[in-house]
Amino acid sequence: MTELNRAWLLSMQEKLHRKMLYAVEKAQTLDGIPYTTRDGEWLTGPFDGICWWTNGFWSGAMWQMYLMTGDERYVKEAARAEKLLDAAFAEYWHLHHDVGFMWRLSSAVSYDLTGDEASRKRAMIAANLLAGRYNPLGFIRAWNDDCTGWAIIDCMMNLSLLYWASERSGDPRFRKIAMQHVDTAMQHFVREDGSCNHIVIFDPETMEALDKPGGQGYGPGSSWSRGQGWAMYGFLISYRYTGKQEYLETAKKVSDYFLSCIGEDGVPDSDFRAPKDDVRKDNVAGALAACALIELSRELKDEHYLEEALRLLRAMEQQDADWSQDCPAIFRRCRAAWNSEEHQTMQYGDYFFIEAVNKLCGEGYHMW
Repeated sequence: MTELNRAWLLSMQEKLHRKMLYAVEKAQTLDGIPYTTRDGEWLTGPFDGICWWTNGFWSGAMWQMYLMTGDERYVKEAARAEKLLDAAFAEYWHLHHDVGFMWRLSSAVSYDLTGDEASRKRAMIAANLLAGRYNPLGFIRAWNDDCTGWAIIDCMMNLSLLYWASERSGDPRFRKIAMQHVDTAMQHFVREDGSCNHIVIFDPETMEALDKPGGQGYGPGSSWSRGQGWAMYGFLISYRYTGKQEYLETAKKVSDYFLSCIGEDGVPDSDFRAPKDDVRKDNVAGALAACALIELSRELKDEHYLEEALRLLRAMEQQDADWSQDCPAIFRRCRAAWNSEEHQTMQYGDYFFIEAVNKLCGEGYHMW
């Protein structure tokens, strides 16, 4: 890494500490967990309330900032948000595959870093909920209601909770469920060129792939960039826990495709196959992909991927970071889906930027 990049990372640590202390102060006036912003104020998740899928990222950001700075204020805020999530267990009908996002970064991390037994129990409850969504034909179903045969690429990240549960409990059941889902994703989600489907709808009785809709991307056959990022990082996580070489090779394949689609400005389009005359950027995808590329560089011992991660991070920071105290979120031009204009700040985009900076500064604890 160049001296210029080292200096940039030091400046990011300083800026993040100032900004996130302000973000914490604003969050503590909120009746819930931060998701996005409006008029300089945090908003909670929409229709699912405390069960909103991103609600673990705030605790995760707090733990990342604690590891970065040693400031106990972040520990207290992580614990506050983690306890708020307890109410979600009482609303079981709202919970789905994203219990991994919700409790991996909150309770599982809390247990690892503090040894808190209540946190371990929360994480194990969530892992059992996720394992309970497993279809024995080989996939974890997404969402609820009539989505019995639906699976999505996002779930590649949720699998981390299952691997964690196997390691902490000694029960291989969780790991085996995760690996069968990954094997299905390799076969049905990853295309020959390394691009990925967002959704695959299976016949839940036969495993026949019935449809591959566009989901949060532009349309069927498109390449939603955040979904591509979930795949990049998700396959790497599975490789780290299992050592299965195919997972590393697939992570490289989907990462190479992602990088081939990045334009000169360094900020990913929301969908790599959307019409070129309708540019919609997504900094969440960039920060997420950067985390994956840092890990890929280490596994392959290839500096190219590290350089590309830095290019993504520096581009989003230069073009779209707000380091002021006018708004508690950092990054603009974030997008929930290709066709969504509702919010332009997403707390989980900030999370992945913080994680990436920590990785580059040598923090060795894996939150996934």
